[in-house]
Amino acid sequence: QVQLQESGPGLVKPSQTLSLTCTVSGGSITTNSYYWTWIRQPPGKGLEWIGYIGYSGDTYYRPSLKSRTSISRDTSKNQFTLELSSVTPEDTAVYYCARWSSDYNSYNVWGQGTQVTVSS
Repeated sequence: QVQLQESGPGLVKPSQTLSLTCTVSGGSITTNSYYWTWIRQPPGKGLEWIGYIGYSGDTYYRPSLKSRTSISRDTSKNQFTLELSSVTPEDTAVYYCARWSSDYNSYNVWGQGTQVTVSS
C-alpha cells in the first residue's frame, strides 16, 4: 500500500523560499505511469494544482507559478520536493502531495496535507 507523507516548516517569512518534501513508502517514484504532484488549498478556496514530477523525471508546472516553482526528486530516498520562491501571504495554504495515475486518470493516493503559513 503506497503512502505519502509531507514534511517541512509550517511557517515561512515573506520573500523566502518554501520547501516541502513528500516521502513515498510502499512503492517507487520511478514506477511507470505515475506522476508525483503538489496541490494546495488556500483558506476558503478550492484546490490548486501546482505541478508534478513524472516517473521519468520530467516536470510540469502551473503557468502562473512556473517562475517561482521547482519540483525535484531523490530516487535514493524515494522523495520528491517542492520549492516555491519569493513567497507572499497569498501562498498560505494546506499543501498536499498526491500520486496521479495515467492508467486510471485520477489521483489515487494523497498525503494528509501540511499547513504552511507565510507571515513575518
